[in-house]
Amino acid sequence: MYSDEKAKIRIEHWLKHNHSHVEEYETFATELEAAGKEESAGYIREMAALVTQSNEKLEKALQKLE
Repeated sequence: MYSDEKAKIRIEHWLKHNHSHVEEYETFATELEAAGKEESAGYIREMAALVTQSNEKLEKALQKLE
């Protein structure tokens, strides 16, 4: 059965999970740049930005549940 509290817990989990991935992506992009792989690093940074945008949507969804 659906409940606001369960939905909040799920969204908060996703936010935390996604945030940790963004940090990993940024670190990896920096490593790629240091190895001379700027183009690949750029794609990883773009992906990190998309995940950040996804988190913004999750935050809005969470706000609407409160």
